[in-house]
Amino acid sequence: MKLLALEAVQNGRYYQSRYHQIEEFGGTLFVLNGLGEPDYWPADRYRVAGSRHIDDIIAAAREWHAQEQFHGVLTFSESGVLTVAAVAAALGLPGVGLEAARISRNKLLMREAQQRGGAPTPRFRLANDLPSALQTADEFGYPVILKPTLGAASNFVFKVDTPDELRTRFAQAVAGMEGMSWWRMEAEGLDPGPYGLLVESFLDGREMQIEALAWDDEVYLGSIVDRITIEGNTFDDDAHRAPTTLDADQLAKVHQVVTAAAHAQGLRRSVMHAEVRFHRGVPHLLEIAVRPGGGGLDYFARLSTGYCPIRATMAVAAGIKPEVQHYKPTGVHLAGTCLISGPGRIEQITVPSAVAESDRVFFLKITAQPGDLIKRPPDGNNILGFLCTSGATFDEAIRTAYEFAGQIDVRLTAPHALPTTPPAPRLTA
Repeated sequence: MKLLALEAVQNGRYYQSRYHQIEEFGGTLFVLNGLGEPDYWPADRYRVAGSRHIDDIIAAAREWHAQEQFHGVLTFSESGVLTVAAVAAALGLPGVGLEAARISRNKLLMREAQQRGGAPTPRFRLANDLPSALQTADEFGYPVILKPTLGAASNFVFKVDTPDELRTRFAQAVAGMEGMSWWRMEAEGLDPGPYGLLVESFLDGREMQIEALAWDDEVYLGSIVDRITIEGNTFDDDAHRAPTTLDADQLAKVHQVVTAAAHAQGLRRSVMHAEVRFHRGVPHLLEIAVRPGGGGLDYFARLSTGYCPIRATMAVAAGIKPEVQHYKPTGVHLAGTCLISGPGRIEQITVPSAVAESDRVFFLKITAQPGDLIKRPPDGNNILGFLCTSGATFDEAIRTAYEFAGQIDVRLTAPHALPTTPPAPRLTA
């Protein structure tokens, strides 16, 4: 199976480990970046279009497809969703379609579609300026959530408790959105929908991270992981457990709302990462993305239910129904945490061999490198990586995760010593 992975602007080397998984699972992967580093992938299967404009990316993909005859195109990046939809359509390959991709990328369009489809969502409104944000928050009632319509990884997502706090957070979010990497990695020449700030009502219950599949009229919940973070007024997707603690009735309700939302977004054949939060006993949609979840959620899925989001992505890209069943846990106890530090520029990260080689660690990925600038809320939401562990019980697994995370040594340059503008990433045309 020949597959083409796409990014309009390469997101460092973040997705390389998943690219290697595709090849381990029997695929032959070609990589096309609009802008990207040299020597990123084997030279005979790597090209850089020299531009992040969609016309140039499509032209490069079309020329390559004529030579190789790809079976499908894919991305693991939230910023690549529209690019993949456009390229798939241009090449006549399977895809979700540009309109479904736009709805699934833009949080405002997503909310509107979910509402039309009858899926429970928080109350929401696009706030074009601070007065409209204040008026909306007063109408919805505090606390409210403030978030960019085209964000990712919880960048500039704030829980806001008072009007004064909203004034501060709104200004921070507007300033941060201008340079947000997830926005700057989008392809030019495509309409992603409104880029602004949403004000949403706050959902007060627990949250689930779901790896799912839409195939024709059926939606499968392949994996469900409970998010167990104790939240403040900013959001880090930092601690998870599996199997889920949902009972049978709650599971049925979650399946119902995810199905309604997926179909409302126009998703009929797609891998999906769904986030659901309960509010007063009712599951509400936070989002459905048309890609697998990040971090170690693919490992969680394989171990906790036997569902593989990476294999599913490969199959769907080629128009083949993946191996999937409705949620059925294996009974294995898993825990995971993001590795989070304070702000600063990284000098060194040291992972002890006792951690890296432990048979209790099933996923360890350090995404930050020496020289990287770590921004923390309200300036950004960078993390160091992910650590996931197993145990005879969940309590044992999470204790191990926190114990091992504490053994990873991170040395940072103090924030006050940092330049105001970090060096640009090395990208080639």
